[in-house]
Amino acid sequence: MIKLRLKRHGRKQRITYRIIAIHAQSRREGKAMKEVGFHDPRKGQTQLNVPAITTLLEAGAQTTETVRDLLKRAKVS
Repeated sequence: MIKLRLKRHGRKQRITYRIIAIHAQSRREGKAMKEVGFHDPRKGQTQLNVPAITTLLEAGAQTTETVRDLLKRAKVS
């Protein structure tokens, strides 16, 4: 199963996250199949590749709660 989840990126106290598609059994920092977005909680910025995300969701990918909330805020189904 494929999941859309956050991958931690950046240094201490300056964390950013990448939204990635990855196998559900892989660890958080594992190799991503595809990077589909970016989230910076410090600045409140979110950048999404909406066509890639919708394609993955239609193919049966699951999302984590945090990614689901980010997609709702961006009004992506």
